[in-house]
Amino acid sequence: MEKCLMSQEKFDHMLRLSDDQQVIAALAIDQRGALKRLLAAAAGGGEFGDDILIDFKKVISSDLTPYASSILLDAEYGVPASELRASSCGFIAGYEKTGYDASTPGRLPDLLDNWSVKRLKELGADAVKILLYYDVDDKPEINDIKHAWIERIGSECHAENIPYFVEILTYDASEIEVTSREYAALKPHKVNGAMREFSKACYKADVLKVEVPVNMNFVAGYTDEEPVYTLDEAKAYFKEQAEATHLPFIFLSAGVSANLFQETLVVAKEAGSTFNGVLCGRATWKDAVAIFASQGEAAAKDWLADQGRKNMEDLNAVLASTASPWTEKVQVQ
Repeated sequence: MEKCLMSQEKFDHMLRLSDDQQVIAALAIDQRGALKRLLAAAAGGGEFGDDILIDFKKVISSDLTPYASSILLDAEYGVPASELRASSCGFIAGYEKTGYDASTPGRLPDLLDNWSVKRLKELGADAVKILLYYDVDDKPEINDIKHAWIERIGSECHAENIPYFVEILTYDASEIEVTSREYAALKPHKVNGAMREFSKACYKADVLKVEVPVNMNFVAGYTDEEPVYTLDEAKAYFKEQAEATHLPFIFLSAGVSANLFQETLVVAKEAGSTFNGVLCGRATWKDAVAIFASQGEAAAKDWLADQGRKNMEDLNAVLASTASPWTEKVQVQ
């Protein structure tokens, strides 16, 4: 397979983001609007300032990064948390604004106004991440805007010699609910088609952060409902996904339970997927949100020291037997 070319400086950054096996075992807490709503709801509703969001990120960073190879934090509210991470933990900086403008068609992305790749690197980031909502079947004029946007940031990261992580969240422009049975049937095409697109050299992506190509809640053996895919069909889509790119790629947890996410990685491995790690968010720390908001920081830290740590260590154990080193896909220029 074709290998992706990487500068020595980018390679060194990637090593700082990885464990001893050159697998990315990363913790994600770059959520903003959605996390703030979760915290507010758990605290009984009402309006809350940004402090609760900043403080929760700080607790997660300080308590869970000893068990992660790197942490993804947004530049908007996550900078204080980045300073509390374990010394062994690399830092991936989120560069995009949260969400999208629902009044404009196409879920178009935007960047934080007062940041640049240069500033993120000077902050101490080892990589820059952006999130893109993408429908491979959307109108060409919509997707062309997104392609140019990804190219623009790729050139910025290339100029600063820092790894570029492209996170793709797929959807259907007709607004089919992405958790639905109808969308589950479309998902392999949407995910794997997007991976083929953003593996092109013009985007200068170094790592793709992607969904698994099926909805595991509709795989035979993992659902009580009528399945959308047999287990063999699901595995074929995992294999197709790995063949859709020559770049290192990592899985996002998409808010599923810790156990289901770990089981999903085993299925991916059995299918022959060559995924290179994870950027795992809510599956690791989601249950701490209500505790933090309703019982306070000390109670949340107790949960993180117990169940949060267990979630991380269990995930790391699964990664050790399922993920492939990203170094197998990279050649240093």
